[in-house]
Amino acid sequence: MKKQELLEDSNYDPNKLLDRLIEVLNLKNDAALSRLLEVAPPIISKVRHRVLPVGPALLIRMHEVSDLNIRDLKDLMGDRRQKQRISSKSFLSDGSTAELVDGSTSE
Repeated sequence: MKKQELLEDSNYDPNKLLDRLIEVLNLKNDAALSRLLEVAPPIISKVRHRVLPVGPALLIRMHEVSDLNIRDLKDLMGDRRQKQRISSKSFLSDGSTAELVDGSTSE
């Protein structure tokens, strides 16, 4: 499933995931969640408004801070894909990641 197809999928709802994380972590709002996940607030907003999907790196970070397993996190948002693919565009020439949210399409 390509990034755009995922964002348009009627089963995909990242709001359930974000709301559950806020509840489990006893946070007040998206800004507190973004601080805990160490991402810029606009990233959370773009995920919530279906502009960006929850990419593999962000999903792993959510797992790290919440101790919820990856499959449960994916189920919360309705992502039924069996594999997450990281685009080569997500990595800088020195091997570090460019950002925490990336497309999930294969190159």
